[in-house]
Amino acid sequence: MARRQIIPLLNQLTSSTRLPLTRSVTYMPRPGDGAPRAVTLIPGDGVGPLVTNAVEQVMEAMHAPVFFEKYDVHGDLSRVPQEVIESIKKNKVCLKGGLRTPVGGGVSSLNVQLRKELDLYASLVNCFNLPGLPTRHENVDIVVIRENTEGEYSGLEHEVVPGVVESLKVITKFCSERIAKYAFEYAYLNNRKTVTAVHKANIMKLADGLFLESCREIATKYPSIKYNEVIVDNCCMQLVSKPEQFDVMVTPNLYGNLVANTAAGIAGGTGVMPGGNVGADHAVFEQGASAGNVGKDKIVQQKKANPVALLLSSAMMLRHLQFPSFADRLETAVKRVISEGKYRTKDLGGDSSTQEVVDAVIANLN
Repeated sequence: MARRQIIPLLNQLTSSTRLPLTRSVTYMPRPGDGAPRAVTLIPGDGVGPLVTNAVEQVMEAMHAPVFFEKYDVHGDLSRVPQEVIESIKKNKVCLKGGLRTPVGGGVSSLNVQLRKELDLYASLVNCFNLPGLPTRHENVDIVVIRENTEGEYSGLEHEVVPGVVESLKVITKFCSERIAKYAFEYAYLNNRKTVTAVHKANIMKLADGLFLESCREIATKYPSIKYNEVIVDNCCMQLVSKPEQFDVMVTPNLYGNLVANTAAGIAGGTGVMPGGNVGADHAVFEQGASAGNVGKDKIVQQKKANPVALLLSSAMMLRHLQFPSFADRLETAVKRVISEGKYRTKDLGGDSSTQEVVDAVIANLN
């Protein structure tokens, strides 16, 4: 199945029960009119500088009408520098490499901080088969839309007594309805047929029950789109056995992270899946699936990181910025390189360096 074109993401959502002929919604704020645009660039940790440099080279080769404001940010910082936040607020668009999140130790994730600070309430990951890249399943074309601001990621934890930690999962009707509207609106505007809500309401009857209740309510306003529900453990089993049954999936925060990475692995690996984090006013584009997004030290030393995911994410960014012809050129060149199979990094069965893949993409630009 050919991957459907990803349109720029969502700005404001309609609450009316009847969908107007002239729609007031788009997929992200439309920040420009085709004039060259500034984009905040965060190279990040690990392979981040390698793959963001790959994007810079391709953009320059295409003469794309964007220029980057680069900021050196690393995951071991206690907070995202205010100047970086201000840059994203000014430019409204950011391209980001992976930021390493320390495990334990009470250090908060800068990725989560960015999402909360900018209210990037929707994460979108498109997991699809790339022509020429062999996978165990065919006809995979799944869009995972994940609530990005609450749930287990609320970060409300404390030690009740030594040896006993309480962690609070927060689910609100407002955020649940907002992400459900986003998912159904995305499905409507992209000619998707089905939205599946992923939950664990059989156990977390109040929290996930509220999420489901919100999804059901929004579903009634989109009668042309089929609505399903699936418990998260069954969802994972179905994903690895028959992934082609899924279309658009809408999930609370933690489940979405797990489901998106599972779907990405099925469709070709995290190194080729684009994504974005979206709010009403801002958008941050990065590798879609988070697993291994900073890579291993050996990959960094050998300079063999896979740049495909971030190149495809930057194509999403170009389309969002209303440069569709540049987005199409970039996507076509990347797909051609993957299909030809001569230049692939180790995770795709090859032994090419990042630069060799970049050079091949540039050579295939029309």
